[in-house]
Amino acid sequence: MPSRSILIINPNSTSSMTNGLKPLVDALQFTTTTHDFFTAPSGPKSINNEDDAAESAKHCLPSLEPLYEKYDGFLVACYSHHPLVPTIKDQLHIKSARKPVTGILEASVTTSLQIIHPDERFGIVSTGKVWEEILSEAVVDFLGTGSEASKRFAGVETTGLNATDLHDAPPELVRQKMKDAVKRLLRKGRVGAICLGCAGMAGMDQMVREACVEELGEEEGSRVRVVDGVMAGVAWLEGAVRSGF
Repeated sequence: MPSRSILIINPNSTSSMTNGLKPLVDALQFTTTTHDFFTAPSGPKSINNEDDAAESAKHCLPSLEPLYEKYDGFLVACYSHHPLVPTIKDQLHIKSARKPVTGILEASVTTSLQIIHPDERFGIVSTGKVWEEILSEAVVDFLGTGSEASKRFAGVETTGLNATDLHDAPPELVRQKMKDAVKRLLRKGRVGAICLGCAGMAGMDQMVREACVEELGEEEGSRVRVVDGVMAGVAWLEGAVRSGF
């Protein structure tokens, strides 16, 4: 019987996006931990800017409050500097029990820095153009302005699609937009890892890999690491709850 439990929070109200996260978590095969999923009961269907993120938090918080005691760790599955992360961390029970909380942006950034070589950089591929500035600022804030770590950030390239478009638009259009964004990122040089900058990109790592091979060739393209924030976040939380951090 699993003794640990993690809640994976989709702060938008599109249940199909939540369902798309489940195969990623299952693939990690953490059989001694229960992984439950939460979808916002109302609010934005897709989080396309910071206002949407703030609005989604308002819709989630009342339903999350009864769950703070039940779970050992919490993952906010939105690729932004989402206000739910610091808000949940600040809840009395979370603070007193020192339960780990993270977002998928934070998890993917720290994972990228650990897996790339010292002379390499990491970058992010996301959805709408608005995220280029938002995510760039979020990464620099997270790593610290002027830090050596922030110098290893290659930046953000976007597809021009929103999160729901990733699944509703024609597949070939999505594939081409994704690959074009990846190639623009790679042309910035020395990119050793690419983060999927939207929870709606779950399972699209093969598109990224294809773009890497097309742009860099088979050998170099196969060396670029593709980082899914949900998988990175669950893996970190698994270690954190096991270790009591």
